[in-house]
Amino acid sequence: MSKAGKVFRAGIRRLAGMRKKSDGIALGDEKLKKEGEREQESARQAWNQSRPPGRPTR
Repeated sequence: MSKAGKVFRAGIRRLAGMRKKSDGIALGDEKLKKEGEREQESARQAWNQSRPPGRPTR
């Protein structure tokens, strides 16, 4: 997969994690909230690894 594809997929995974986290907060479900946080962090790491050096990170 190309770098652009990896960056795109990481962005989509990060958004999915944000959605899970907000649903967990709204429902009072700590398990769902933590799962969303883990997905966000995983996607953020993938995003940072696929970016060229010297570029801003998220």
